[in-house]
Amino acid sequence: TQFWKLLTLDFINAPHAHEPRQKSTDELEKRSDPSTAGCSEPQVNMGENNNSPFVMDVVEIEKFLSNPPQGFSVEHRAVYRLVKSDPKQSCVFIDEFQSSKGKVIFCQSPGRKITVRNLGEYTNLRNQLLSKRIYVLVSACATKPAKVQEKRRVNDPALGLYVVVINGCHPMIRWEMEKGLDSTISSVAGESYTVNVDIRDALQACVGENLRILIDGEKVKPSWKDTHFTINYHSDALFDFPYWFGLSKREFKISYCGR
Repeated sequence: TQFWKLLTLDFINAPHAHEPRQKSTDELEKRSDPSTAGCSEPQVNMGENNNSPFVMDVVEIEKFLSNPPQGFSVEHRAVYRLVKSDPKQSCVFIDEFQSSKGKVIFCQSPGRKITVRNLGEYTNLRNQLLSKRIYVLVSACATKPAKVQEKRRVNDPALGLYVVVINGCHPMIRWEMEKGLDSTISSVAGESYTVNVDIRDALQACVGENLRILIDGEKVKPSWKDTHFTINYHSDALFDFPYWFGLSKREFKISYCGR
């Protein structure tokens, strides 16, 4: 009888297979550490998974300039603001522009159109796009509903300027970027061509359903302009007729936004 009592007590006190195992402190700290979740900090939750790596963000231009992200600084000059960025961390494709508070210049930016002249320069640009954060300036526009269009049509980029940042080393963004670049690169040696990298679909999916702009007392869903940057591969070929006549224009889209 004593033997069976001891056996019963051992069975009751033993851990059962259906009971959840308590995670150790090390495991919990590792899961909560953002550096283990993605390729770079800061981690931003764009979806339901708090540990997912940063995908993209959209920031109104004055908020961006008043509180620049890591790697950026803003210097106030007499008649303009000079924005400096770390080229080791970011690819900035923003032209000089005029804001409501004066001229803004991104001094490390080649602009929205990037020209490469040989395979080495193209490869270097490709590697940057696949490993850094990409910054593009877009314009918020609005078209009034059909009943109001009869009176006048609104398509005003001055409704707002926004900086879109995309994480080029996020696995899904990297996959879309690689696929697009591979599909648009010229198969003819020495051929010039241009490629538009369009982020409209990703931008629309990220903020299109939430953002509204007030126009004449009505809330209007914005559309977007200038949602691309352009790679201009310009060779020194003497008889590059397709390029001269605008027949070498290509495009691919980035659609993933983390949602």
